[in-house]
Amino acid sequence: MVEALHDAGVVVTGAGGGIGAALARRFAAEGARVVVNDLDAGRAKAVAEEIGGIAVEGDASAVVSDALEALNGVVDVYCANAGVAFGGDSLDEHAWAASWDVNVMAHVRAAHALLPGWLERGSGRFVSTVSAAGLLTMIGAAPYAVTKHGALAFAEYLSLTYRHRGIKVHAICPQGVRTDMLAATGSAGDLVLKPTAVEPEDVAEALFRGIEEDRFLILPHAEVAEYYQARAATPDRWLAGMNHLQQKWEEVR
Repeated sequence: MVEALHDAGVVVTGAGGGIGAALARRFAAEGARVVVNDLDAGRAKAVAEEIGGIAVEGDASAVVSDALEALNGVVDVYCANAGVAFGGDSLDEHAWAASWDVNVMAHVRAAHALLPGWLERGSGRFVSTVSAAGLLTMIGAAPYAVTKHGALAFAEYLSLTYRHRGIKVHAICPQGVRTDMLAATGSAGDLVLKPTAVEPEDVAEALFRGIEEDRFLILPHAEVAEYYQARAATPDRWLAGMNHLQQKWEEVR
């Protein structure tokens, strides 16, 4: 049990299923008061009823004010978990705009709304569900890979700017997770992600280990650390390996 989370006000976006629902359940098990946010009102309500939380439907970009009201004016932990994934590499303006808005700007807007109160109190915790695609990349999903890089960069900025003022930041970067989003990745996900996919509950447990150890980077797949190091140390070799994977995918799709 993480004592600091008992009775904490927690918001989890995209919590109607998958990683978000697993995070909501895990925080509730710690005794936190959890706002379950999702665009799908029915799914948000179902998870909230299961864990004794509060359902707040709607866009993750605009949930903070309603969440503050539901939690009596205090949000201690904000989990920016809602995300969208579009495949392809074409200039689909809708895919790029939606990816940027949900995967990056929703995080920025939430932080902008919460930071003044957190800085005044000298405490607050921002949890960003990024993806290993934000550390590495992903074949066949340009908008997703690029915006997840942006989400990681923003989480890093929050941490380096505010950690001395009591703000804790965690970036969760899993590879494949058995969710609806993974099921929608098609042949690229089948090739790259499904073989080592973990359960959403595994991601939640990895986050809580990271909270206990006060770690920024949360890696539910330990091997991602090795890939990240290889990418930094020998980028051309790493890119050649990824291109080989791309060619393999082109043969099977």
